Amino acid sequence: MSSLNLANTYNPDVLNCLANLSSDEVFTPPEIANQMLDLLPEELWHDPNATFLDPATKTGVFLREIAKRLLVGLEDQIPNLQERIDHIFHKQLFGIAITELTSLMARRSLYCSKYPNGRYSVSAFPDASGNIYFRETQHRWVNGRCAFCGASQAVYDRGPGLETHAYAFIHTTRPEEIFKMKFDVIIGNPPYHISVNEGGKGLGAIPIYHKFVQQAIKLRPRYLTMIIPSRWFSGGVGLSSFRNYMLNDRHIRYINDFVNSNDCFPGVDINGGVCYFLWDRDYKGDCEFYLHRNYSTTRSIRKLNEFDIFVRFDEALSIIHKVLNQHPQFLSEIVSSQTPFAFNSDVRGEKTSFPNSIKIFSSKGVGFVSRDEIKRNSDWIDKFKVMLPKITTEHGGIPDKEGKYKVLTSLRILHPGEICTQSYLIVGPFEDETFSENAKAYLETRFVRFLLQQSLTSMNISKDKFCFVPMQDFSKLWTDEELYAKYGLTDEEIAFIESMIRPMEIEEGEKHE
Repeated sequence: MSSLNLANTYNPDVLNCLANLSSDEVFTPPEIANQMLDLLPEELWHDPNATFLDPATKTGVFLREIAKRLLVGLEDQIPNLQERIDHIFHKQLFGIAITELTSLMARRSLYCSKYPNGRYSVSAFPDASGNIYFRETQHRWVNGRCAFCGASQAVYDRGPGLETHAYAFIHTTRPEEIFKMKFDVIIGNPPYHISVNEGGKGLGAIPIYHKFVQQAIKLRPRYLTMIIPSRWFSGGVGLSSFRNYMLNDRHIRYINDFVNSNDCFPGVDINGGVCYFLWDRDYKGDCEFYLHRNYSTTRSIRKLNEFDIFVRFDEALSIIHKVLNQHPQFLSEIVSSQTPFAFNSDVRGEKTSFPNSIKIFSSKGVGFVSRDEIKRNSDWIDKFKVMLPKITTEHGGIPDKEGKYKVLTSLRILHPGEICTQSYLIVGPFEDETFSENAKAYLETRFVRFLLQQSLTSMNISKDKFCFVPMQDFSKLWTDEELYAKYGLTDEEIAFIESMIRPMEIEEGEKHE
C-alpha cells in the first residue's frame, strides 16, 4: 500500500463548516475568532496565570484558538508538553455552554473528546465536564416573561428534556459564583435574540446579546471582547440604555464594524451588519474605529458619544456637521410614529366603498373603512400627506452589488379622505397639495436618503431615524444640486453620497409589510 501524503490531503476545519450552518445562534469562524484575539496584548500568551472565559461557548473555537497561542507562548516556562497542556486546560481556560449539545461540541474542540475524563482526552479531568460548564437553567417567569431575558413563557416553558434557552451566564445575579474566580479575559459570540411571541403576530423577538456584554462588564475582567450585531449603534428593541452606556463608556478601545455580516459569517444576513470590540478596564480614551465595507477598511479615532446614535461612516460626519450648523429643526418633527391611524398591518378594509367610508392603503392594496373608526390623528384625514413604507428596501441592511442603497421606495401622496395601516409612516400633514408634492420630491433626493441611511442599522424606519434630515421650506421644489449647494458640500462629499445612494426609481408593484 502506498503511503498517504497528509500534506496534500483536503482536511477542512470543521469549525469553518459549522460557521455557515445557522442564523439563529451564529457559529464563529476560526478566522474571526483569531482577529478578535489579535486585539489582546501579546504578553497574555506568555502569562501562565492569565485566565480566559467564553460565557456563551458553542463550538469552543475561542478556547481552542487561545489554547494554541498559550501552548506556544508558555513553552519556555513549562517545557514539558503534557504538563503545559494540563496547566492551560485546567488552570486557564473556562467556558459556559449555551446548550447541552454545544457543551459536547466545545469539549470535543478543546479536549479532543466530548468526555474530558475519557481515554481520548488530551488532558485528564475527574469528571465529564472539564472546565466547560453546562447546567440546565430555568427562566424566572413574571407576568408571562422571563425576568432575566424577557423570553415568552408560552414559548419557552417547556417540558423536561426540551431546550429552554435559559442561558446560565445571564440568568443569575451572581455570575461570579459559576466558577468562583475572576477572569482576565472574557471573549465570545453570544446568542443574538430570543422569541417573545408565539403566535407570529407583533414583535417576534428581542435582542439579548447586550445582556451578555453587561453581565461580563459586571465581572470587571481586564479585557472583554465580543462579536455582536451592529444595530445597537442606532436601533434595536430595548437597546436605548445599552446604547447610551456603550457610547459613553471610555473603556472601549477598539471597534471593528462590518457593514455586511457576510464578511464575518458567510451566508448569514444580519440586519445592520456585525461588530466586535475590545473593552479595556485600564484604558480611558477615544475609540479606534475600523469600518470594513466593500473589501476595504478605513481607520479613524472617534468619540463614540458625539451624537445619541453612532454614525459608522467617517465621510458622513462632515456632511452631518454642515447640516447641524444650519438647522435647528429636523424632519422628524413631522414624521408620524408607528401605526399613524391605529390600524395594524393586517387590516385590509372592505373591498368597496360605502357611506362615510375613506380609503385605507395597506401592503396588499386599497380597502375602505368607516371614518368613525379613526381613533388616532383624525384631524389628518382631510389633509394631504406623504406615505412611505416603514421598512427599507435593503434586506438585512445589505446594499446592492455596487455597494449602493435605495433606502426608500413606493412613496405616495395621500389625498384628503385617504389613510394607511401600520405598514407605512406619514410625513405631514399639509394643507396644500403642492407642499406635499415638494415634500415627496425632497424625500426622493439622494441627499435625504443618505442622511436617513446614517441612522439605520436595521430594516425598520421610524421617526427618530430622520434626526439628521433637515426641515425645508416645502413651498418650493428641492433638487439634489440645490441641497448640495445650500449646505456647501465639497465635490468629495457629493461623490461619497452618490457612491452610496442609487437614483430614485419607483418600481411598479413594490410592496412592503
